[in-house]
Amino acid sequence: MKTTNEIIIIDLEATCWENDRVPIGQQVDIIEIGICKLNIKSKAISQKQSIYVIPERSEINRFCTELTGITPQLIEEKGIYFEEACEIIRDQYQSAPLTWAGYGNFDGEQIIEQCDWLGITNPFSENYMNVMHEFKRHFNLHKQIGLKRALSYLNMDFEGTHHSGADDAYNTARILNEIL
Repeated sequence: MKTTNEIIIIDLEATCWENDRVPIGQQVDIIEIGICKLNIKSKAISQKQSIYVIPERSEINRFCTELTGITPQLIEEKGIYFEEACEIIRDQYQSAPLTWAGYGNFDGEQIIEQCDWLGITNPFSENYMNVMHEFKRHFNLHKQIGLKRALSYLNMDFEGTHHSGADDAYNTARILNEIL
């Protein structure tokens, strides 16, 4: 697997609905970008943070809050617009030339979709790594497994809170450290 010496790992939390039934007139919006940086030579994981994002095409409902812990009040207090979040990522992580990764395809696809919708430049490179796929390939598994099961497979405990973007990104980086 060809990659840069540093990899940006992201995990998104997005507006969601029970049974994936998106209400008419609403679309999936990123509400948290969990992010950290992995140095594959030193194996150090750094710059872990959550960037909360104001949804522009949908609203946070009770189901979404119960799943993610993200409330409309939290977004009101700490949220910024997606375009500003992309600028922070570019500036703080020097993300443009680096490989970026997520656990599955959703994170990469949603970033691209939201950038396209807003007509802004993706803060990341074209080199996206699906860690779920790489994990399956590395261990020659018959099917892909979720983040918590992958950690368990490696005899590692989940650190933090599941469905916290920053914690999920950090745990994804821990998995990547084991398979690179």
